[in-house]
Amino acid sequence: MRLYAPWEKTFDKIATPFERFIHAQTTTGLILILTTVIALLLANSPLAQTYVDLFHAKASVSLGEWSLSHSLHHWINDGLMAMFFFIVGLEIKREILVGELSNIKVAMLPILAAIGGMVLPALIYLGVNNGTEAAQGWGIPMATDIAFAISALVLLGKRVSTALVTFLVALAIVDDLGAVLVIAVFYTEQIELSYLLMALATFLVMVAFNRFGIHSTLAYFIVGGIMWYFMLLSGVHATIAGVIAAMAIPTQPKLTSVSFSQRAKLLLLSYDSHTDPAGKLDENQKAILQNIKDKVDAVTSPAAKLEHSMHLPVALIVIPLFALANAGISIDFSSIGDTIATPISLGIILGLILGKVLGIAGVAWLAIKLGIARLPENSTMSQIFGVAFLGGIGFTMSIFVAELAFAGDSAAIFEAKVGILSASLLAGIIGFLWLRFTSKEIIEE
Repeated sequence: MRLYAPWEKTFDKIATPFERFIHAQTTTGLILILTTVIALLLANSPLAQTYVDLFHAKASVSLGEWSLSHSLHHWINDGLMAMFFFIVGLEIKREILVGELSNIKVAMLPILAAIGGMVLPALIYLGVNNGTEAAQGWGIPMATDIAFAISALVLLGKRVSTALVTFLVALAIVDDLGAVLVIAVFYTEQIELSYLLMALATFLVMVAFNRFGIHSTLAYFIVGGIMWYFMLLSGVHATIAGVIAAMAIPTQPKLTSVSFSQRAKLLLLSYDSHTDPAGKLDENQKAILQNIKDKVDAVTSPAAKLEHSMHLPVALIVIPLFALANAGISIDFSSIGDTIATPISLGIILGLILGKVLGIAGVAWLAIKLGIARLPENSTMSQIFGVAFLGGIGFTMSIFVAELAFAGDSAAIFEAKVGILSASLLAGIIGFLWLRFTSKEIIEE
């Protein structure tokens, strides 16, 4: 008899795209925890200098006289993370078209809560760092790490409703969109207009592909790669190319579901008519199976295929490498208290915990009281309060913004990372325990 890990049976039952999305985010969250711990251990071990040197080593890509050379750290943050932002873009697009954000009445609560959860943390951070150079880090506590937050909810099982999980997903998606806009608008120092126009031109090529019905993912990948290069040279952070490229990917399949069903039934009948008594596949059956596979591909949109196929490499390669390259900080425990008390670290901690809770839960409560929005089904205001704490898990996007806000200032980046890690850990623990002990009798078995 096969033995299952505690979560494996649940994963085996996953069928819908949304459930696959939750599965992917949970997997990412678990891997993030592991790689973050590894990064911290390496940064505080005898291998610390080797660890630092590794990610500062130069790596070059050359083609004839053309060459592009950056540190491994830079390649990860500006190159591989474009894939992460591409997935973020696809998730945003899906939510707007067919997800929680497609129905404005349902979407009002997560949209308003997300806005509150972005504005208030930024204001609190600015209040602590007003009038200093550190004020430019105001975007750091605005972000929510969707993978960690969803992982915490999934671990609670039936104590939380599906509607509450959906609320958190929609909130985090809006939060991601806000973070992308902040990065694009406020963390771009100098713009090279010619390269930006070239990036726009490549995007328009992708839009033309979409309008002419081109479904080849390779075509979009090639043009998207060119757009990333132009964006890199333009001064706008190159990862934004990932989000923009996602907007051009077709969401309509070549074959409708009704047409697929009709053709698949005919093919299966033909397949059965060629059944060999010995159970062997004949050439006709092999051709039919290939035809069925082609029809399955045709009934799935390029956007859906890319989101599904890229989640695993992003979760297993891109995000772990980002965590390894950015989460490792050398901690002097004798002075950690002084570091946390610095304006940068303190502003981030207060922003991610106090700001997120007051912003998300406060705005949600106000919207519900005013009749603008309604609570998610089978959920309570107390649970929204717990979710608001989980919204204070910044991590991936917060660290990313910190690297941009304090580029070249290692001391400020260190203080920011201490604040992000401390706040994310505290917010995650409080949010999980709050929901664990206040949700016992709410959800029916």
